Amino acid sequence: MNFGKRATDKKRNSLSSRSTMMGKKAHVSFIRIIFISLIAIMVIGGCVGFGAFKGLLDNAPDIEDVNIMPIGSATFVYDSDGNQLQKLTAPNSNRMPVTIDKIPLDLQHAVVAIEDERFYEHNGIDLRGIVRAGVKGITSGFHFSEGASTITQQLLKNNVFKDWTNESVVERFKRKFQEQYLAIQLEKQLKDKDKILESYLNTINLGNGNYGVQAAAHGYFNKDVSELTLSESTVIAGISQNPTRFNPAVNPEENAKRRKDVLEHMLDQGYITKEQYDECLADNVYDRIQAVESESSEEDDTYSYFIDELTRQVIDDLMTQKGYSEQQAYNALYSGGLRIYTTQDPQVQQICDEEYGNPENFPAGTQVGLDYALTIAHPDGTEENFSKEMMTSYFKEQDPNFSLLFDSQEQAESYIETFKAAKTEDGSTVIAEQKYFTPQPQSSMCIMDQHTGYVKAIVGGRGEKATSLSLNRATRTVRQPGSTFKIVSTYAPALNECGKTLATVYDDEYYEYVNGKPVNNWLTGSFGGPTTIREAIVNSVNVVAVKCITDVTPQLAYEYLLKFGFSTIVDTMTVDGKVYSDIGQPTALGGITRGVSNLELTAAYAAIANNGTYIKPMFYTKILDEDGNVFLDNTPEKTKVIKPSTAYLLTSAMEDVVDHGTGTRLQLNNMHVAGKTGTTEGYNDLWFAGYTPYYTCTVWSGYDDNTKLPSGDYRTYHQDLWRKVMQRLHEDKTDTDFKMPATVEKATVCSETGLLPNYACPTITEYFETDEIPKKRCNVHSNKVYTPPAEESNEPSDTPTDTPTDNNGNPPTDNNGGTPTDNNGDTPTDNPGGDTPTDNPDTPDTPDTPDNPDTPAPPEGGGEDPGGGETE
Repeated sequence: MNFGKRATDKKRNSLSSRSTMMGKKAHVSFIRIIFISLIAIMVIGGCVGFGAFKGLLDNAPDIEDVNIMPIGSATFVYDSDGNQLQKLTAPNSNRMPVTIDKIPLDLQHAVVAIEDERFYEHNGIDLRGIVRAGVKGITSGFHFSEGASTITQQLLKNNVFKDWTNESVVERFKRKFQEQYLAIQLEKQLKDKDKILESYLNTINLGNGNYGVQAAAHGYFNKDVSELTLSESTVIAGISQNPTRFNPAVNPEENAKRRKDVLEHMLDQGYITKEQYDECLADNVYDRIQAVESESSEEDDTYSYFIDELTRQVIDDLMTQKGYSEQQAYNALYSGGLRIYTTQDPQVQQICDEEYGNPENFPAGTQVGLDYALTIAHPDGTEENFSKEMMTSYFKEQDPNFSLLFDSQEQAESYIETFKAAKTEDGSTVIAEQKYFTPQPQSSMCIMDQHTGYVKAIVGGRGEKATSLSLNRATRTVRQPGSTFKIVSTYAPALNECGKTLATVYDDEYYEYVNGKPVNNWLTGSFGGPTTIREAIVNSVNVVAVKCITDVTPQLAYEYLLKFGFSTIVDTMTVDGKVYSDIGQPTALGGITRGVSNLELTAAYAAIANNGTYIKPMFYTKILDEDGNVFLDNTPEKTKVIKPSTAYLLTSAMEDVVDHGTGTRLQLNNMHVAGKTGTTEGYNDLWFAGYTPYYTCTVWSGYDDNTKLPSGDYRTYHQDLWRKVMQRLHEDKTDTDFKMPATVEKATVCSETGLLPNYACPTITEYFETDEIPKKRCNVHSNKVYTPPAEESNEPSDTPTDTPTDNNGNPPTDNNGGTPTDNNGDTPTDNPGGDTPTDNPDTPDTPDTPDNPDTPAPPEGGGEDPGGGETE
């Protein structure tokens, strides 16, 4: 290197030259710009970051509004004796919260040890845990698999940030910041670690639909959480990280590995000793879990018919009384932690179930009904659904008489296979298939305590109940009521306010509806001449019923039916341009548009048994909330329909129905019974609605598809069921007569005119409301005044002494139904002219879809056909 003077001067001149100075200035300016820009970027970035961070915090839920308490608790249902009947749960609601003092310390420590070892030290977030997770994520190639969420954060995630399972990366980042912020705020607010831990342990998903440690303790070990051992506690503590993978009932091997981790953490953190550690590992805990699982799998969680109807009524009441929407009512019922106390009597229900479960109580050669649905995928990827109606149409092309009624389940299965083969012959595959088999013919029963309105038991059908909320023939199916309707539609208003009495006489003669069609008496095919209303009730005389409703007026009859609680009768309705109405003469014989439910018919007869006061059927008495406060108090809804005197007069006549009329098969040993039989034209529906001084019970029988019942025991088994059930219910009860009110008296009248008798009058002794005792004297027979013979008893007979005879001189035993017509003069049965709706709602579509009472059914001929046990 040259260090001479010349070289040095040259170097100096170069450094001090204008170009050099300019270059230096430019360089310094560039560095300065870069530096200032960096500072600006940092400031701006900091501001933006601060603003964004502040925005995240500002958008976080207000800590004052945060609810960390468990949401969605199971509802429990109890019978009238306080026994648990059912646990009602919806998804994410099988939860039974408990306080921290009920949760064993071993379980608390196990969860803390595996989930958040510094839980009792941090302020809501674990900075050491965050750093550890971050370092591990970076060193493993930015795979951040290790979590650092505290129990407080997880509690907020489960109860506040509920959509975290579907969040994007950005949303997850945002939620994490808010979660950590709220965790600090929550711990400052509560200052109680036990409260946070309690809420967390009642919230976590522990597999098998169990939310919270109490539900898990019951689900896996069939015991309260307070009874869990250390070994069992570690099993439950290991589930929450992955409730599916670590489910101890489904994946015991995986849970065992996780449980070992829990025990090691507890040992390392000083919660257990080495001896306890070894004992737990040696415990055969998973065999116990499998035993409990096996027992629970044998338990039938399917709702009973009673629970089915209960849930519907509770939802209706929540909507009408609480103003809930349907969804809110549903959530309250299935996730509100309610305690529902029902009216169901376990002894009464058991008797019903036993009799309906006895095949000897049903006709020999019982058939099988099929309910079927099929979904297939075609080779081109399209899907196609097939219903039972489509299956029926397919086979009807080969056999016009085909129906989904088979001699055996095996026969039904063979038809299913044939149908599937035909629909998949193009290479299609079966995606889904639903099939239900039900014994046929069917039956339903309702039993009420008429004095309280409590529904004691219901049977919605015979055979195994496959699903919850399935077809309930007792409450949701509507069928034609036949002659049971004569009492409530016609004779109740006639006696109550139209001046008629049981001794009122109608001429049982040839008679026509207003459209000119004749009314028939099915039993004798003839007419009995002068017939009292009592006799018409006892022998179910159609002509008298139609004449009586004509006098009463169909409009008044309709109004009484509404007061008796029938919700399916119609003023007018139009179907395919055709107008139908239940305000007409056929209503006297049960010829109505849609039919009635068993429950509503039972309640109507219960009103008569209850001295004329109708009580809306009650399935529960009260509902309590989780804290034991009254949530709903089911106050009886009462309506005075008829006077006590009218109720007693109807009861007296219906006692004769059972004693020597159409219902002699219904007699009980040493117990008074009153009731009325009902058989629709064509034997599609058979009924008996009756009561004792204790219970009202109605039974129905028929085919689901409305097929005509064959002769023989097919037409009597419903009566045998009623008698057997009611006989057992009254075995330990004292027989008492139906109480006669003070407003009823006995009087002797002319049997042909119902007036005070003359000497030559044929007479009967009858019950009357005091104000309705005849004051006029008969002028048909001799004008001589009637004087009772000296030897005549002062206690007149309870039954008529002069009964009309048929053409053979024998007393008629079942003067049954004519064919009612609609307002256009058409017979309301199967009408080939298409005037009658052909869609019959009495035929269920699927067991999961009850019949819709709002859909019109063809009104079948009311009144009673001969047979059905009523001629015996």
